[in-house]
Order: sequence, then C-alpha cells, then structure tokens
Amino acid sequence: MGRALAAAALAAGHPTVVWNRTPDKAEALVAQGAMLAPTAADAVGGASVTIACVLNYGAVRASLAGLADPPEGTLVNLSSGHAGEARALASWAAQRGINYLDGAILTPAPTIGTGAATILYSGPQTLFHRSRPLLETFGGTSIYLGEDIGVASAYEMALLDLFAMSVGGLAHAFALAIAEGIEPAAFARLAKGIGALLPDLADRFADQLAAGRFPADVSSIASAGSAVAHVSDAAAARGIDTTPLRAIQRIIGRAAAAGYGGDSYARLAQFLAGTDHPGVSAESAAPEPSQSALRGAGPR
Repeated sequence: MGRALAAAALAAGHPTVVWNRTPDKAEALVAQGAMLAPTAADAVGGASVTIACVLNYGAVRASLAGLADPPEGTLVNLSSGHAGEARALASWAAQRGINYLDGAILTPAPTIGTGAATILYSGPQTLFHRSRPLLETFGGTSIYLGEDIGVASAYEMALLDLFAMSVGGLAHAFALAIAEGIEPAAFARLAKGIGALLPDLADRFADQLAAGRFPADVSSIASAGSAVAHVSDAAAARGIDTTPLRAIQRIIGRAAAAGYGGDSYARLAQFLAGTDHPGVSAESAAPEPSQSALRGAGPR
C-alpha cells in the first residue's frame, strides 16, 4: 500500500522522498523518480506532509521515536488500527509537538491513484485542508469525518468486521456446498443473490437502530435462530467445523433470553453494543442515533 501511495504522488508530480525499514522495497519507486532516504529522520526532515503506511500503530511510533526533531509538517497516518490506538498515538504525537491526522484506506492497493479509491480522514480540520492537495492525488474519494481523531479508524474496523465475517461466512457456505456435492460454479450463481440482499439490509438496520424500534416485519431473531440451527446441524452432519455458527447461536440465545426474540435481527447490533434497555419495549426504546507531498512514505 505504501508503494502505491508513493507511486500516486510521483505520478501527480509531487517531489517524493521515501523510507522503508527494508530499503530494497523502494527500488521501483526510486526508478520512478523518488529519492530514497537512508533514515526516517532524513525522510521527514523539511517535509510539508509525512505519510506513514506501515504494519500498525506500534510500527509508526517506533519509526518516529528515534527522531531528534519531530516532523515539521503534518503527519498523516494511514496504517491500520482501532480507534483507541489512533487516540493514543495522537496524544503521543501532541506531547512531541507533531501535527497529527489519522486516516483509513478502505480499498485495495491497486485502486490507489484511480477513481475507485476511498480514504477516510479524521482529526484537525486545518491539517486536513492543508494536506488535501496531496491527499487527493491518491485518487477516488477523500472523506473528512470530523475532529475526533479516532473516527476514521472506528469506521475502518467496523467495515473490516463486516468484510471478515462475510468472507468467513462465504468460505463456510462453500465448504458445506462442496461437502454436499454441489459444483462451486453452480453454488456461486445463487450465492450472489444472498450478497445482493445486504444493501437493503444495511439501510433497514440503520433505520431501525436510529429509531430505536425493531419490528420483525420480515423475520425475527427467534426465526433466525431456527434457521442457524438447521445450518449448524447440516454442517455437523458433514463433519464441518460449526464454531462460527455456534457463536451466532449463543448470541441469538442470549438476546432471546433477554426478551428480544420477537424483534428484528437489527436488534442484535444494539444488544451486542450493550446499548439495549432491558425491560423497555421494543416500540418505546429510542436511544440517540450513534452517531498525502509524500515524505517518509513507508511501503509495506
């Protein structure tokens, strides 16, 4: 990803200095016109914007910890991590006089520099606008989410949650289909229909969570529990690991025991977040709606 970011900056004509803990990884960028810095300090010295894109927040801190002087411009961190890590790094940066902006890349490396890229940013608005001419060279959509430094990472983790659970479910479904003798291509044709249901479900979940009301006009938690039980039995009969299905069954069982069996599946999101209100009817509960000049780019 770091290489893709640096390449996009170079393609847009930005003078670009790169540094990586493994210098050989930057050879292609040097061939494209980037300057290779021998140290992180050399990379960030005099930079108006420093982009960090490494393994995690700990690696960002480790790369900066040894600098005699903090980066003079804005540090934009596009490494992955959760909101707590973003806030902790922002505090650490503030103590060292570092201007810090956090970000989250939502699309794969090949999208960088194209219209398909989507990157979220959060932190001081002045830093975002100051850095925006460079950030927009990364392509696609740059979305500023506000002053709360942790919001971009919070979005990223929630979306990765959706992706990880969905892809894991897809693999499990293919395993069950294969075990039953179904051709993968034949199964894929119908599996696409399940994926097509998600956009409408996302809107329905959002509407119900915002309203705090969970009418089971399509299906209920209890009926979903029955369907998951059937799938779990089918997987067990074929010797397929049922651990993920049993985890869902436990969550559904706890929600039903709390009195939410007749509510829609969207209630599970509120229940898991711990913002449900036991003893309050589903119809009356109404919680508030929850509301890169590239120097020192670290290609992974």
